[in-house]
Amino acid sequence: MIGLVLAAGAGRRLRPYTDTLPKALVPVDPAGEGTTTVLDLTLGNFAEVGLTDVAIVVGYRKEAVYERKEALERKYGVRLTLIDNDKAEEWNNAYSLWCAREVLKQGAILANGDTVHPVSVEKSLLAARGKGQKIILALDTVKRLADEEMKVVTDPAKGVQKITKLMDPATASGEYIGVTLIEPEAAEELADALKTTFERDPDLYYEDGYQELVNRGFTVDTAPIGDVKWVEIDNHDDLAKGREIACQY
Repeated sequence: MIGLVLAAGAGRRLRPYTDTLPKALVPVDPAGEGTTTVLDLTLGNFAEVGLTDVAIVVGYRKEAVYERKEALERKYGVRLTLIDNDKAEEWNNAYSLWCAREVLKQGAILANGDTVHPVSVEKSLLAARGKGQKIILALDTVKRLADEEMKVVTDPAKGVQKITKLMDPATASGEYIGVTLIEPEAAEELADALKTTFERDPDLYYEDGYQELVNRGFTVDTAPIGDVKWVEIDNHDDLAKGREIACQY
């Protein structure tokens, strides 16, 4: 199993940082000097749970990731493979995850490049394995939800039934936080679902690919992460929260 990071996004709401950097390299250290980024935190988590081979899907301002590749490998004791997304500024992340379809065959823990979270999330996903699950989503069942969150409805016997931002928060079982365990056995079916998704509409999310799988009768499971502090960094308010959280891990 490998680590996988989606780091191709532009993050225009985080300008001026993202004038020259992808979202994954926006500083989350308290001083904002760039000593710690979301990518740093994620690589540290992966290394702590033994995932020393990591693939990173890059696109927007990818040269910044290429420039830091060797330094990141040395710092975290990992081997990095960079995968180019040629449509990062045109299409959404269903295509971005599809670009990593070959490495998914090794099995992966996928982390969005804008999610600040503790290593307990990866540990929860790994601990949930072993009951025939092929895909396990990290689910926050504690947070109070609003319109922007990626909401999930689950059935105790059937797993995920619905995953979308476009639902009444009161009907949701929890929020998908942007971290998934994908077993090798799921790779081909997931790749096909993602392809169907972005061919239908290139502006769709990879979570829409998960919904496509569910619609086909594929079981997608979840693992609750407990009451932990995490944040998806979309704007400057989120970035401020991310800096508060990052210094605690």
